[in-house]
Amino acid sequence: MALDFKKEYKGLYLPPRKPGIVTVPPASYLAVRGHGDPNAEDGAYHRAIELLYGVAYTIKMSKKGNHRIDGYFDFVVPPLEGLWWQEGLHGVDYTRKEDFDWISLIRLPDFAGPDEVEWAKGEASAKKGRDFGEVEFLAYDEGLCVQCMHVGPYDDEPATIEAMHAHMEAQGYALDITDERHHHEIYLSDTRRVAPERLRTVVRHPIRVA
Repeated sequence: MALDFKKEYKGLYLPPRKPGIVTVPPASYLAVRGHGDPNAEDGAYHRAIELLYGVAYTIKMSKKGNHRIDGYFDFVVPPLEGLWWQEGLHGVDYTRKEDFDWISLIRLPDFAGPDEVEWAKGEASAKKGRDFGEVEFLAYDEGLCVQCMHVGPYDDEPATIEAMHAHMEAQGYALDITDERHHHEIYLSDTRRVAPERLRTVVRHPIRVA
């Protein structure tokens, strides 16, 4: 049975629609960094997604080739995630999408370290005839956070975030967005197949004890 991160770690990937406090353990990711509007047609964000999935599926399908990865187990490629920020803000302003800095992410299984990522980048580049060099291995220790399942368009997230912040303050916490800790989204829906009002997105913010 292939490991499905959404089922194995339901508290992180399938939270309720009411805000909650969670401690996220350290994890490793495939990552691509960029800047600009994620909705820009043929923009950097869409290219980043293609690169991430290309490397992720190369690692997953290594079981069918000659390259053997120590500790390999089959897994469902996890959902796309993203860290988002804008210079001068402790949060995000959805009216200024062109100012976004972002890191697009796909979580890695524990057996896939930096060496395996480098192998997969080379393998994907050779097979697909394009450069996967922008993909990097990223270890991220997110720690204490408030999170919530947001259902609806991305532009409607501010209402969910307001509820998250009210909950954290009521529980004795303060927002802790910094240069290292960012607004985090996990995308559980395919925008090509799901209507905007039904999109499911985990929204997560770093916090600290007030």
